[in-house]
Amino acid sequence: MSDDQRDQTPAEPAQAAAPTGPQPEPIRFFGTTWVDHDGGYALRRVGLAIGSLATAVSAALLLRLSYEGLEIGNVGPFLSISVVVLFAIASSIAFTKTWASFSRRPAPSSDEAALKGLKTIGFIGSLIAYFLRCLGEAPGEKLRRAEYESARAEYARRRSTRTGNPAARRPKRKK
Repeated sequence: MSDDQRDQTPAEPAQAAAPTGPQPEPIRFFGTTWVDHDGGYALRRVGLAIGSLATAVSAALLLRLSYEGLEIGNVGPFLSISVVVLFAIASSIAFTKTWASFSRRPAPSSDEAALKGLKTIGFIGSLIAYFLRCLGEAPGEKLRRAEYESARAEYARRRSTRTGNPAARRPKRKK
């Protein structure tokens, strides 16, 4: 190919204009498919529900094996019971915090950062909350849908009130 032919290649097609108005916020593993429930949305929900349940079951099995290791090590009943109680409390707190995070945004000065370690220990509770939420909707979909719909309504309201040239309007009649 000669230099003249290379210079005559068509230019890149112009990209589409940027969409106007508010855009939906993507959800992890779902992207923006939650808006219209398209692009494999149902299949993703089923897959994530099965995956989170399988991970929770295998984690519970791993914790059971760890508990049996404590029993074999003959560490005593106090430590064995303490470990079980610790994981039960941590899992219940993690479930509660994870479930609540699907329906509301945390406050900027919330205790979410302080509970990060506790939620890590109680990861089984978080996985179960994720599984249960996937049965009904994408986790966080209801919150993001409400925010998106209100943003769209606000955008439409702002756009509709600013039509026309205000200087060209006729003055109001006096009564």
